[in-house]
Amino acid sequence: MAVQTTRTLPAQFVEDLGKDLATQVTAQSGVPVVSTGLAGISQQAGETAADFAARQDAARGFTTRQQSLAGLAPTVAAQDALQTQAQNLASQGVGSFAPFLQQAQAAGTAAGTALGGVGLGATAFQQDVQDFMSPFQTQVIDATLAEFDRNTAQREQQIRDQQASLGVLGAGRAGVQLAEFGTGAARERALLQAGLLQQGFGQAATARQQDIANRGALASQQQGLGAFQAGLGTQQQAATGTDISRLGSLGALNQAQQQATLDATREAARQAAFLPQEQLDRFAGQVTGIMGGYPAQFQTTNVPNPTPLQTALGIGTTLAGIYTGFRPPVQRFQNVG
Repeated sequence: MAVQTTRTLPAQFVEDLGKDLATQVTAQSGVPVVSTGLAGISQQAGETAADFAARQDAARGFTTRQQSLAGLAPTVAAQDALQTQAQNLASQGVGSFAPFLQQAQAAGTAAGTALGGVGLGATAFQQDVQDFMSPFQTQVIDATLAEFDRNTAQREQQIRDQQASLGVLGAGRAGVQLAEFGTGAARERALLQAGLLQQGFGQAATARQQDIANRGALASQQQGLGAFQAGLGTQQQAATGTDISRLGSLGALNQAQQQATLDATREAARQAAFLPQEQLDRFAGQVTGIMGGYPAQFQTTNVPNPTPLQTALGIGTTLAGIYTGFRPPVQRFQNVG
């Protein structure tokens, strides 16, 4: 029996494409993947010169592909000028309340210092009044009394001159007249001095009373400032919370902008790094589709020379065929190894 060997071959151009694909896949499997240019490549400890040279070649190819893909590289739009202006204004508003709060606190402290202690006792009041006495009171009293003494001396001299003109100077009644004049003058001098002292004390007491009233008003103002500062503290807490929220929002916007830039850079590097593999994958998909659409076109059959036994069996088969020509056809199946 004849033994046949059948080979099913695709079209020649399909076979050539398959061989080329296999060659490229084999070559590409040995190329290292890098995502940086030649400047970012350095030989590592334990790396052979051949492996380092392969990575250098891959880095050169990466730089070339990156340059070729520059028009397709993803980019991130920068912030608009209005966005930048709005962000600057928002940042400037953070903590703007602080100077006003500091000024209000300084005013409250100054008011408290100006108040001091208010003594309401009689002794304390009298001691405080001394602080309000005019420092020139002694000079004023002394000058007034000196003028009084000068006028008194002139009046006494006039009395003596009158007595001399009457010829009674040194008489008893003349002496009594001078004594009465001296007593009255001394009394008037004492009243004058007391009046001056009383006037100075009254002015000092009035000034002290005004000071107490002023301090009482300052105390009321200080209480108002205390309440105002408490309100400012509440506003400060609210403003601080607002600032934190505002800064957090601005930070999130900046972070998103930076992340988008990083993602675009990474995507551009990925495109340049894996472009050969992606091109090879597309080529493989096309070749596979072509191979499926073009079935075998050539068949090769190998028939060895028949043996004597096969010849005898062939004659018998021929006779059997002739014999069966006169009988109904019967189908037979036989497997010969």
